[in-house]
Amino acid sequence: MAARNHRTWQTFALTSLLLLLGRSAFAQDATASKIDTGDTAWMLTSSALVLFMTPGLALFYGGMVRGRNILNMLMKSFIAISVVTVLWILIGYSLAFAPGNAFIGGFGWLGLKDVGLGVNADYSATFPHQVHMIYQLMFAIITPALISGAVAERMKFSTYVVFIALWSLLVYAPLAHMVWGLAGTKGFLGDKGSLDFAGGTVVHISSGMSALVMAVLLGKRRHTGDARPHNLPMTLIGTGILWFGWFGFNAGSAGASGSLAASAFVVTHIAAATAGLSWVLVEWIAYKKPTALGFASGAVAGLVAITPASGFVGPIAALIIGAVVSPICFTAIKMKSKLGYDDTLDVFGVHGVGGTLGALLTGVFCSKLINPLGADASMDQLGKQALGVGVAIVYSIVVTFILGSILKATMGLRVSEEDEIVGLDLSEHGESGYAEPASGANTLEPEGFGH
Repeated sequence: MAARNHRTWQTFALTSLLLLLGRSAFAQDATASKIDTGDTAWMLTSSALVLFMTPGLALFYGGMVRGRNILNMLMKSFIAISVVTVLWILIGYSLAFAPGNAFIGGFGWLGLKDVGLGVNADYSATFPHQVHMIYQLMFAIITPALISGAVAERMKFSTYVVFIALWSLLVYAPLAHMVWGLAGTKGFLGDKGSLDFAGGTVVHISSGMSALVMAVLLGKRRHTGDARPHNLPMTLIGTGILWFGWFGFNAGSAGASGSLAASAFVVTHIAAATAGLSWVLVEWIAYKKPTALGFASGAVAGLVAITPASGFVGPIAALIIGAVVSPICFTAIKMKSKLGYDDTLDVFGVHGVGGTLGALLTGVFCSKLINPLGADASMDQLGKQALGVGVAIVYSIVVTFILGSILKATMGLRVSEEDEIVGLDLSEHGESGYAEPASGANTLEPEGFGH
C-alpha cells in the first residue's frame, strides 16, 4: 500500500511538473510570437551603428587637436563607453525610462530588474525590451562624449571621468525621461507635445549648452605654438564614420524596420549632404577657398539639425534644413572670438546652435503625412518646440554650472600650465600618440571646428 501511494505521488508530481513546464513554454511562445525578427534585427543593427559613432567622434575630434593631445582626446570618447555603460545598467536606464513622474523615472528597473527578453508595451512592442535598453544606451554614451570637444587640451582626465558620470545621471537621464518617457506617467515635454524624434533636445542641445558652460568655467587654453588641427585626414575619416552611424541614430529611432525608418534614413542623408555643400559655399565666399574642415563642420551640422526632425519631415524640408543650418552655425562660431570663450572644437556652435535650429524647424516642417503620431506644422506646434528648447537649455545650463562649480572647487578642472604645455598625452596618460610631435596640417583659418 505504501509503495502504491508513493508511486501515486510520483505520478502526481511528474504530471504537475509537466503542466508547469507546458504553461511556461506556452507563455514563452506567446511572448515570442509578438517579437518581429525584422524589427529586432534592425534595432540591433542600429544599436551597433550608434555605438560606432563614438569611435568616429574620437577620430573626428582627435584630428583637430594638437598632436601632443591626440591620445587624451581619443580616450575622452572611449572612456565614456565604459563609464556610461556601467551606470546605465545599474541605474541610468531606470532613471531615464522606468515608471516615475513627469520629470524622471523611478528605481523599479535598477540593475535591469524586469528588463527582460520579452516585449514591453511602452517601448518595444515588436522586439525584446533589452534591445530598447541597449539601443538607448548608445545615445547615452555619445552625448557626454560630445562635451569633450569643448574642454579639449586642458581638462584633467580624472575630473572629466567624474563629470561625465554625474552628468549622465543628472542631466541626460532626466531630459531623456521628459522627452521619451512613456512608462507610467508620460514625460513632461512629451506630454506637452514637443517633438524630438532622435535627440535634438536630449542629445544636441543638452551637450552643446553644457559644453559652453564648461568652456567658460575652464577658461581659455594657454596657446603655445601652432594650435591648428594636426591631422585633418583623421577628422574627415571621423566625419564619414559619424555620417554612417547617424543612420542608426535617426532611422533606428523609428523603432521598426518600416516606412518611417526609410523616411528618416533618406532625410538624414539629404540634410548632411546639403549642409556640407552649404558650408563649403559660405567658405568660398568668405575665404575664396573651400576647406576640408569646413565640409566636415557642415556635414555634422546638417546631421545635428535634422536629428529632431528626421521622423517628421520630408525630403524638401531636409534640403532646406541642411541649407540654412551651415551659415547659421558658421556665424555662431565666428562670434566665439568676439565673445571671448574658448569652446575648443565648437561644440556649442554646432551642436547647441544646430540642435536648437533643428528643434524649432521641426515645428515649421513637420507633417502627419510622414508620421501620423507626430503633428502638422503650425504656430502652436512651433510654440511647443520652443518650450522643449527652452527647458533643455535652462536645465542643462543650470545643472552643468552647479556640477562644474562643485568639481572645480573640489577636484579642480584643469591641468597645470606645465602639463598643458607638455601635452595631456604625456602628463595625463604617460604615453605619446606619435614617435615625433605632429605639426599643424592646414594653413587656412576657416570658421569651423577647432578655430
